[in-house]
Amino acid sequence: MRIENSFIPVRGVGERTERRLWEAGVTRWEAFDPSAPGVGGTTADRIEAFIQEASTHLQRGDASYFDRQFPSDERWRLYENFRESTCFFDIETTGLDQRRDRVTTVSLHRSGETTTLVRGHDLTADRLRREFEAADMLATFNGARFDVPFLEESFGLDVTTPHLDLMYPCRKIDLSGGLKPIERELGIERELPDVDGREAVRLWHRYEDGDEDALDRLIAYNREDAVNLRRLADRVTGELHDRTFPVDTDP
Repeated sequence: MRIENSFIPVRGVGERTERRLWEAGVTRWEAFDPSAPGVGGTTADRIEAFIQEASTHLQRGDASYFDRQFPSDERWRLYENFRESTCFFDIETTGLDQRRDRVTTVSLHRSGETTTLVRGHDLTADRLRREFEAADMLATFNGARFDVPFLEESFGLDVTTPHLDLMYPCRKIDLSGGLKPIERELGIERELPDVDGREAVRLWHRYEDGDEDALDRLIAYNREDAVNLRRLADRVTGELHDRTFPVDTDP
């Protein structure tokens, strides 16, 4: 689903009104007519005003505007428009305490390229800030509660780039639990299925003791997390599209 298919950001338009518009053939902004069934004059005026304003922001590629306009549980609808400029990222740490533990690696996947930043090498606040500011959207799994606040605490960042935490769209299609079980349920394969978060901590400590191979393995694991987020986002938003948008239309 694309942003242009959506009317739900408009005050007075809920899921039922939006669905009535779709079923009446109003599947894109340019198809809207104030005489559309089930829409009163006031709501029609609001829709027209929204379309005019939103079209300008869409032409500018302003993801932040739509991040503010869409209800939080519907922000997955931004993904199709901003997929290629989305930064999928995942962090590894020495533990779960943001004040005591350290970030060891951060892998970022965007436009088919993956970069891994390593503590003590190129993992710095400035580098993270540049990476996030270069993206229109961020995508994580449980990043709203873990990855983003951990980075903000550890590096003094204020992450303001629109953020799609895939854990919540997964729940909308009854996929619960951690990232790895969800990947297995969807058939998303891994090259390092035996490495998990606890092993990632041990790998970092082995690297600190001089084992360079342990760092290579940690980086490979972290990179796989980031790359698989793209696959997960494609699958989950595709499923949500099929469940939400019951009209055959070109995206």
